Amino acid sequence: MTATCIVLDIGGVLEITPPTGWVQRWEARLELPPGTVNDRMRDVWRAGSVGSIGEREVHEQVAARLGLDASQVEAFMADLWAEYLGTPNEELIACLRGLRGRCRLGILCNSFVGARERETSRYHFDELVERIVYSHEIGVEKPDPRAFAAACAGLAVRPADCLFIDDVAVNVEAARAAGMRAHLFRDNARTIARIAVHLDGGPLTPGRVGLG
Repeated sequence: MTATCIVLDIGGVLEITPPTGWVQRWEARLELPPGTVNDRMRDVWRAGSVGSIGEREVHEQVAARLGLDASQVEAFMADLWAEYLGTPNEELIACLRGLRGRCRLGILCNSFVGARERETSRYHFDELVERIVYSHEIGVEKPDPRAFAAACAGLAVRPADCLFIDDVAVNVEAARAAGMRAHLFRDNARTIARIAVHLDGGPLTPGRVGLG
């Protein structure tokens, strides 16, 4: 099947996710040297990103490795998810909403176990695009070429017909190597203009993309 397609990342693109300093606050609270939390949890974070560990196991490992009781684990994970989920990029989301029916729409995201449930509940990305491909569900992360192949296969489109949008340069380069068109997200204005070029329909006015 041949169809024009837009595939986007979530964190840093559809979600605005500045650092909140939550790890540093926990290290100060627990009187741990800077960097200790990520040093102790690195393999758990990795396992969660490719789905080889479940949320229950993540909580158990947080408790064991950081010496936290049940209520502290819940607070720790709440802080993790607060930074992870950030706030919605309303302008870009509105643009995509206006594109439904004009092209295929998908998401390809390096994620963490539990992300689909939380992002669906908060942002309803499942209603915005046709297919969401999470790394924790397919077992590989960008920039692995298998991640881009999975996104294209899920949407039944050719890589050459896809514009991939990400805020990480190495992922953009990998998408191009996989045969996709790609755009490094820096701001909404340039991204919306690049989408317009990809669709070959000229500038997207507010009325055409649902911004007005």
